[in-house]
Amino acid sequence: MAGLAIGSARRNWGELPVSMQSGMSSEADLAFTKVARAYLDDRAERHPNVATELGDHRFDAHLPEFSAAALDSERRAMDGWAATLGALDLSALSAENLVDADMLANSVGRRMFELDEVRERSWNPLVANPGRAIHTLLARDFAPLPERLASAAGRLAEIPAMLAGARGLLGPMPKVHLETAIDQLAGTITLVTDEIDAALRAAPECTAQIEAVRPAALEALAEHCAWLSAKLDQGSVGDRFADPRIGPERFARKLSLTLDAEADADAILARAQADLDRVGEEIADLAAELAGPGRARHNGGPAGDRGALVRQVLDQLAADAPDDRTILGFCRDALAAQTDFVSECQLVTIHDDPVEVIEMPEIDRGVAVAYCDSPGPLESASMPTFVAVSPTPTSWSAQRVTSFYREYNRHMVHNLMVHEAMPGHFLQLQHSRRFGAATVLRAALRSGSFVEGWAVYAEQLMAERGYPGEGDPREVRMQQLKMQLRMTINAILDARVHRHGMTEAEAMSLMTGRGHQEEGEAAGKWRRALLTSAQLSTYYVGYTEVADLAAELKTASPQQPEREIHDSMLAHGSPPVRLLRTLVGS
Repeated sequence: MAGLAIGSARRNWGELPVSMQSGMSSEADLAFTKVARAYLDDRAERHPNVATELGDHRFDAHLPEFSAAALDSERRAMDGWAATLGALDLSALSAENLVDADMLANSVGRRMFELDEVRERSWNPLVANPGRAIHTLLARDFAPLPERLASAAGRLAEIPAMLAGARGLLGPMPKVHLETAIDQLAGTITLVTDEIDAALRAAPECTAQIEAVRPAALEALAEHCAWLSAKLDQGSVGDRFADPRIGPERFARKLSLTLDAEADADAILARAQADLDRVGEEIADLAAELAGPGRARHNGGPAGDRGALVRQVLDQLAADAPDDRTILGFCRDALAAQTDFVSECQLVTIHDDPVEVIEMPEIDRGVAVAYCDSPGPLESASMPTFVAVSPTPTSWSAQRVTSFYREYNRHMVHNLMVHEAMPGHFLQLQHSRRFGAATVLRAALRSGSFVEGWAVYAEQLMAERGYPGEGDPREVRMQQLKMQLRMTINAILDARVHRHGMTEAEAMSLMTGRGHQEEGEAAGKWRRALLTSAQLSTYYVGYTEVADLAAELKTASPQQPEREIHDSMLAHGSPPVRLLRTLVGS
């Protein structure tokens, strides 16, 4: 990290400069805003698909370049940004700009690490799928459809070169990544045919422009899929695949950069294992209460008996399941009930931004019942947030559908809608969009661990305040505790898979045993642990940071209304919690 003064910037948080106390702008602030804007311009041009998702539409007609020359160019640029940032007088920055400068330093450091250590484009075929870049153009009405289709045509035209470049960079690949990439490319081919056909029916005047480039794009996608399939077949002879585990040292460094925190991977794992024990006791106590007086906890009772009782109660709740026909309406009703509850209990300020509960696209189904798809944080057009809700994939067997809805039963879906919508992602991102700053850097680099941490904290908040769900708040609390078990186990999986070589059998035993997960849910999470690294930890670490900060603020100001405390936590966009602390006075 030559020239990057990240270390000193982070070590100086103990004594805050005068400018942080006054909030006054300075020449240093003006210099920093120029650097921030230039960095985001450079980032958008190099990663146009990311820019589109953020709401920056200057490069919508392009895809990222996959070549050794492009990677070398970006690495030199990161050295330049590090040197530029290191030359700034950080001590003279305002409070908000100092937070943004730290986030910018982390972004540069993370990209350096990805280019130098992870080198994902050399082994991960998933990053070279153009499907999401095209889907984003079709899914949101940020511009008239003909304009978006013109951009889609530009991206279709660049698919052959992009995929050829990816093949030139890729070496040995992990089996799980190859299998997943092949499946996802099949979805992209369907997208380029069926979804673009549907768009052309609404804008037939764009047909010639699309058809001039679509055949070559489809041919390139088929060629790339065949190439990956051949690599999968070759690797299967003698099991010559790359290891999906990134190893202890790289995992520890990636975790710190992903969380944007001075993270100690071993300390996080130790806390997660302790929390697994604690939450396991809480859910067992609640199961005994729900099961009735005759099944109350007795001191010294066998742990196996308590685990069996938890499973018995969860099985009873799992039987109260929605289905493909009722899930969409059920989620709409849950969102309405949760909005009323948050308002009545004055938990956090509610804004009136539009939200629509929609049917999830087929390509995204089968992972969870719902997700929150908010407008990009840089989006200038007025658009609703979508809470996408999933009927199951049409290809699934009846047994798999039943297992899915047992995991995502009505009580669990109440908890999930709290996480995705109210007062979770949908509400938190409403507050985030209302934060104004000299640059949009914080919006573009928002902290995933804070966003996920708030949503998990929202689950706990609603359950502890007695959100009734289907009528009995304890049933929602039971599912919220099960989700806490899942979240905590996710962090354990993340660390033990990539640092300690955890096996599939060990992971499945942990998830289906102590986590009480359905077999299908656990199998999917095992694959996700292999496919990603550090991401599964963001939920747990973000939650612990947000919950700890909320508790500290409440202790410091016990008479302050809860809504004011939560509003203050959401008033500064979506920075990492370690930086948010400097802004809320904790």
